[in-house]
Amino acid sequence: MMGYDIEVDAIGLKCPMPILICKKGLNGIAPNQILKISTTDKNSKKDFEVFCRQTGHELISFEINDNVTSFYIRKV
Repeated sequence: MMGYDIEVDAIGLKCPMPILICKKGLNGIAPNQILKISTTDKNSKKDFEVFCRQTGHELISFEINDNVTSFYIRKV
């Protein structure tokens, strides 16, 4: 597990809600800070890869524990 500045929870939500919650969380932090978002959406890895590629934010890493995937995203 890596460090982060803010954590948001999208567990139980389906696309596009995890991305919308991620955007809201990123709007609340400063550049270079790290957001952790946790989700159970099965397509979330692809969704967050595309989101980061399109927005320029950095998808640092992700981890899977049980059915929950947590993503660490650095705001640009």
